[in-house]
Amino acid sequence: MSQTGDTLTFIGTATTVLRIGSFTLLTDPNFLHRGQRAYLGKGLWSRRVTEPALQPADLPRLDAVVLSHLHGDHFDRVARRDLDRTPPVLTTGPAADKLRKWGFDARGLHTWERHVLRAGDETLAVESLPGIHARGVMGALLPPVMGSLLEHSVGGRVRQRVYLSGDTLTGGHLSEIARRHPHIDTAVVHLGGTRVLLHTVTMDAAQGVDFLRRVHPERTVPVHHDDYPVFRSPLSHFLQLARREGLADGIQTVERGQTVSIEPV
Repeated sequence: MSQTGDTLTFIGTATTVLRIGSFTLLTDPNFLHRGQRAYLGKGLWSRRVTEPALQPADLPRLDAVVLSHLHGDHFDRVARRDLDRTPPVLTTGPAADKLRKWGFDARGLHTWERHVLRAGDETLAVESLPGIHARGVMGALLPPVMGSLLEHSVGGRVRQRVYLSGDTLTGGHLSEIARRHPHIDTAVVHLGGTRVLLHTVTMDAAQGVDFLRRVHPERTVPVHHDDYPVFRSPLSHFLQLARREGLADGIQTVERGQTVSIEPV
């Protein structure tokens, strides 16, 4: 993590360390080792096929954890056991209820609600954005999910907006996000085309490209695409389709353990 300025360090799955101004955030903590099972509820599980780049003991001091939803590949038993309970966990209402029982300082956010972190003349507002993990019957079986907008301001002036997609499908809710937030500096996008009980529950290549059309971020960092066998849509398919559609400019791929700049462009 030697780079200066705003950075993203990729740990694996949707787990990242974000440094934005004076703030340091952890997203969707998944620290299971290769070969261990992530439990997805309703008797479902998937065995991890990659190794995370860091463990909780390796993390810097955190100002907050941003959790899109409470699934075993986004908040696992290692996180439950080893994460510091001090930083607030900003997440959905149902996830916050469960996390508080486990001793975390969890804050449940309604859609479009903000929680503001402060450091001197800097603020980082974390806004809950709509997400759809699945539709129909499957939608009722999976936990509610949120995206997040991280808006960094200095002296009251916005300098950076980062959108964390969460495990969402594409659709009109993304167009509404773009209407409310027409300038996104960086989008951290959960891909993988996750298939559960014959249903797609995260964006595959085609949906990822539709995300780019609707949200048009300046920079896109794909995550959540090769860590579990239920991820069926390889990152290469997304990159190929984005190039074919003329939407590849601004896509920044990142390897586990790598730190990349997310300075505003």
